[in-house]
Amino acid sequence: MQRDRKALWGWFFFDWASQPYNTLLLTFTFGPYMKTLLGDGSVAQAVWGYGIGAAGVVIALASPFLGAVADRSGAKRRFLWLFSAMYVLGASGLWWAIPQDYSLLFILTSFAIGLIGMEFATTFTNAYLPELGPRSTLGRISGAGWAFGYVGGLILLILMLTLFQASPETGHTLIGRAPIFGLDVGSREDTRIVGPLTALWYAVFMIPFFLWVKDRPKPDALTIRAAVAQGWPNLRMTLGSLPKRPSLMAWLAASMLYRDALNGVYVFGGLYAAGVLGWSITQIGIFGILSIIAGAIFAWLGGRADDGFGSKPVIIACLLMLIAAVLGIISITPDHVFGLPVTAESAAPDIAFFVLGCVIGGAGGALQSASRVMMVHQSPPERMTEYFGIYALSGKATAFIAPLSIGIVTSVTGQQSLGITPVLALFVAGLVLLSWVRPTATASAPSRS
Repeated sequence: MQRDRKALWGWFFFDWASQPYNTLLLTFTFGPYMKTLLGDGSVAQAVWGYGIGAAGVVIALASPFLGAVADRSGAKRRFLWLFSAMYVLGASGLWWAIPQDYSLLFILTSFAIGLIGMEFATTFTNAYLPELGPRSTLGRISGAGWAFGYVGGLILLILMLTLFQASPETGHTLIGRAPIFGLDVGSREDTRIVGPLTALWYAVFMIPFFLWVKDRPKPDALTIRAAVAQGWPNLRMTLGSLPKRPSLMAWLAASMLYRDALNGVYVFGGLYAAGVLGWSITQIGIFGILSIIAGAIFAWLGGRADDGFGSKPVIIACLLMLIAAVLGIISITPDHVFGLPVTAESAAPDIAFFVLGCVIGGAGGALQSASRVMMVHQSPPERMTEYFGIYALSGKATAFIAPLSIGIVTSVTGQQSLGITPVLALFVAGLVLLSWVRPTATASAPSRS
């Protein structure tokens, strides 16, 4: 096992390096910028849903196969170089999201390439988790890594808001100065820089990972070509064996649904605030800072609770918090809070949204940290990357449901508040399926001929 501190910190640095794709691009900066680009919140929400749903299909289809190839070849690091290049190139392409002079296809394709690279890299780095310490400490390790990632995303978001991104009305950043490097606010260079900035952040902070985290020697390793040839037959055997493992099947189904719902909340949270409450990108950024701080704290605390009580109780508690928070959010409009009328001048809708955003950020951080520990407990050690690939498949096989259903319901009703409701059904269904999950159900993988 890679139990030296350098390997542990190298693994933490992947979360630090990659988190800004979720924080800045998916949720708090570029996602809401789509409203500015397309001019209408409902249209932006629908288009964004279709684009992310399409990327999810690619991730779902390829992750298990690539995981099987990596396990047989012992070459996770080589794949990570490829996925890292996709992350950097895709994020950098968002610089060309120029108002009145952009290709929507190019922007969505660039975003999808970066997102696919990030998700594939996450699958492979998660597979290193059981090598980093004894199973009794995996909750703490996972929680600390997730919290560290949130801190990285928080720092870059703060830098973005204070040094780069300006209010279109004032031309000044959050600290009252013009964007650095002479970025032009009129053409939204101050916001478009988030793509290249995120790419640079990832490239720099992945260096510790590649220096300190190594692949374990694998005496029976195949060449990548041979592993590719065996990849599909091996994967088919693994998938065929799943019905014999009811706890794993229930776990994959439950996490598939609630992770889809959580991603839907993350992806559309900023767009929802911009469209329903009329928030500026700066306000959304402040909202992001608060929810990220909550996520870091709860991920760290949740990791300790995971080691003390187990992953399953942590997951259930987080799902109950998320259901309550989403119910609260869809009841917030500029003139109503939790069904009660407020005056047009009232700050209550904004305050309530801030508070519920922190609840979602905190519960979401602890939920995702506990979920990857649960996956370790459900997976055979010798096939960890393949099973995390199946975990990615389960997370993305229906990943189109939340974004596409949000897009469809929003398009049909023309109301963002109604459009966000499908995530509730997904959270509840995931919670019910957890009843059949045994907390520690690791079993041997099916033998290979």
